[in-house]
Amino acid sequence: MSRATLLLATTLALTGVPTFAWAQAGCTPEHAAMGHCTLPAAAPPSVSTPAQTPAAAPASAASCTAEHAAMGHCTPRNPGAQAPREPIPVPTDADRAAAFAPLHDGHAHGGGIHNMVRFNRFEAWDADPGTGQAWEGRAWIGGDVQRLWLRSEGEREHGRTASADLEAFYGRGISPWWDLLAGVRHDFNPGPSQTWAALGVQGMAPYKFEVAATAYLGEGGRSMLTAEVEYELLFTSRLVLQPLVEVEFMGRADPQRGTGSGLSTAEAGVRLRYEITRQFAPYVGVAYERAYGGTADHRRQAGEPVSDTRWLAGVRWWF
Repeated sequence: MSRATLLLATTLALTGVPTFAWAQAGCTPEHAAMGHCTLPAAAPPSVSTPAQTPAAAPASAASCTAEHAAMGHCTPRNPGAQAPREPIPVPTDADRAAAFAPLHDGHAHGGGIHNMVRFNRFEAWDADPGTGQAWEGRAWIGGDVQRLWLRSEGEREHGRTASADLEAFYGRGISPWWDLLAGVRHDFNPGPSQTWAALGVQGMAPYKFEVAATAYLGEGGRSMLTAEVEYELLFTSRLVLQPLVEVEFMGRADPQRGTGSGLSTAEAGVRLRYEITRQFAPYVGVAYERAYGGTADHRRQAGEPVSDTRWLAGVRWWF
């Protein structure tokens, strides 16, 4: 045998065969899937009883070698980890109590005393009989649940006060958006002054309609119900259109004050304001007011119009 042939045989024996065997021994399913090696043919399965068959480990955990874990290809299984429970058990009251601790304090703004004064309408108007002025405002002081409310509304015509009233209420929040009111109202005009016991609600209905309804009981069995609905439509963050509807019902006729029973008056108006600041906003608008039933008859006898359209301008402010 020549020296070259001997050297070639020795090289194959020392390098080629062991390398192939080592490659086959280290050929994992991941390497075979990437084309790095070829897995040897699987041996025929042997028959064994269930007692002799060991629990098979997950394929991902069995094939995750130290080399693969070092390269970030897989994560070795934690021997101490517990398999997920299947099916997932239904949460119990104890589970919910552990996840969501009970709240011992309600939603409040620190429990302090706050206050606000707001004039929704402070305006001058021009109508068929002449010009006049009107106001409508409210104020409150108190906390988040209990408050003292003051409300006032009135009109002046031809240099004299045609109507004016002042209301004082104890208000209590009965829901996040509604207050229950109980108090008194005193009418200064028209006619002789009178005092009413009052009970009502006010708040925000769905779709952001502001609603106020109040029932009154006066001397001699007189009764009255007023309701007001208004809405704010924002054209921009400062330009706001405010429609308003207000109705008044009387339980019995009162000739001294020129009112009849049933539906007494109804007023609908719209005001467009521009908020120079959030606290101060001038506005212009138009309002239509009409009397019905016995109230309309009293106005006809006094030579006053039954209905009236007013062009108005004013300011709305609060502090």
